[in-house]
Amino acid sequence: MRLKGKVAIVTGGGRGLGKGIAMKLAEEGARVVVADMAPADEAVAEMREKGGTAVSFQVNVSKQEEVKAMVQFAIDTYGTFDIMVNNAGINRDGMLHKMSKENWDTVIAVDLTGTFYGTQEAVNYMRSKNYGRIINISSGSWLGNIGQANYAAAKAGVIGLTKTAARENARKGITCNAICPGFIETDMTLKLKDVNDGAAWDSMMQRIPMGYAGKPEDVGNMVAFLASDDASYVTSEVLNVGGGMIV
Repeated sequence: MRLKGKVAIVTGGGRGLGKGIAMKLAEEGARVVVADMAPADEAVAEMREKGGTAVSFQVNVSKQEEVKAMVQFAIDTYGTFDIMVNNAGINRDGMLHKMSKENWDTVIAVDLTGTFYGTQEAVNYMRSKNYGRIINISSGSWLGNIGQANYAAAKAGVIGLTKTAARENARKGITCNAICPGFIETDMTLKLKDVNDGAAWDSMMQRIPMGYAGKPEDVGNMVAFLASDDASYVTSEVLNVGGGMIV
């Protein structure tokens, strides 16, 4: 219960990786706002069944006014706000020479600008209380990945944003770190098991030194650590959670 009494927002928290993060924070005692494009009622109900405290909030993180409303909702609901997890993201993959401007703009708007809005709104409140934890979810793709020029650029931008926010706000008791998940087992990635009789999945496993895919709770464990007072002297870091795949 390292996070008892804390209030957290997790964007993209209704399913997959975000849900695993939100579940872990609730398990650690945080009161959680599960924010997503679609209502996250099922995820919230599951957290409550396990004894957690959570509410749902519908948001498009690429819209600044909606992000402002999300943060205000957390404050109005729980009386304060301590932990911001900018996890919401999308991908629109394609080779650079064929990538449409629409697919470039859409990914940048959600994955990078959305993280900027979430970080900025969090900082604006956290500076007033001289305390805060911001955890931004980047990706190993920030190092570059074939077919992901837009996604890689956005996730590299998230790391630059994270380090800048950390430097600017360290004296205000606010830490800001980034996590780069590797290949995590979600509904989306599990579809690879159906491609070429599992050949695509097996190929991914061969790229991971530990030999298996991570689970959302593996990333959730790192988020919970960074959100806790155990990590009070950790800021501006980029932490890989990828079984050794990210080098």
